Amino acid sequence: MSNIVEISGLNKNYGNFELRDIHFSLPEDCITGFIGINGAGKTTTIRTMLGLAHQDSGQIKIFGKDIKKHGRELKNRIGIVLDEGCFYDELTMAEMKSIIAPAYSRWNEKDYKNNMDRFSLHSNQQISTLSKGMRMKFALTLALSHQADLLIMDEPTSGLDPLIRIEMLEILLDYMKQGGKGVFFSTHITSDLDKVADMLILINQGEILFEEDKDVLMDSHRVVKGKGHHLNDENRELFLTIQETHFGFTGITNQLAQVQASLREDIIIERPTIEDIMLAYVRGGKHHVIASS
Repeated sequence: MSNIVEISGLNKNYGNFELRDIHFSLPEDCITGFIGINGAGKTTTIRTMLGLAHQDSGQIKIFGKDIKKHGRELKNRIGIVLDEGCFYDELTMAEMKSIIAPAYSRWNEKDYKNNMDRFSLHSNQQISTLSKGMRMKFALTLALSHQADLLIMDEPTSGLDPLIRIEMLEILLDYMKQGGKGVFFSTHITSDLDKVADMLILINQGEILFEEDKDVLMDSHRVVKGKGHHLNDENRELFLTIQETHFGFTGITNQLAQVQASLREDIIIERPTIEDIMLAYVRGGKHHVIASS
């Protein structure tokens, strides 16, 4: 499987925030979830990938070509859905399309009309009157109408109602059925990725904490619950995080066999969510303990 995107040694300093030595790749035929809490660096990474923010150092290759040297050519193959929309509110959707379409050599008017119909969007409607959900649908319509090989989406489902979110996820799955495509899906709503993601990349405070196959990640971590008096200094080290109350503890571990050997009595083992795993790493790694009264 070839990589659509390869990023190595990426650094970007804004003074009060910086990306530090970012490395990751996006395989072909994969939906890659880019996760992290608000302010972790997701949008900064995407803006730098797209050349919207200047990188201080490092290399960004898309389809094997350097984005700095081949930006115009590469952007023709990328569909972009950004949280802020980037539309002129005073225009209608038809007028906005007439500005965007000429920028793409592979623009397909039939696909555009089909997607507008699919989303029940009306070309003569002014953009300022669109709800956030309709704006996201319009952005996705434009991204899908120039035969993009890579979709880059920054918080596309944030603030949307569950029905629209499900509809958008189904569209992504249909898009991937074409083969040879890729989706880079940045979000803090990790439940969406439970349904569609193949790979997961976690960023926190401008650093990549892990890059992993979603199924491997979910299989290698477990939520463990038990009585607090069973914990000691040695077995605490087996957990990424532990939350303790008067009634017991809940911990996240990626060393289940060792935990089971150490805590042989009355423990409950559950499969974690992506959010459970994300928060376990974000809260500080294996030495972080949350104490509750």
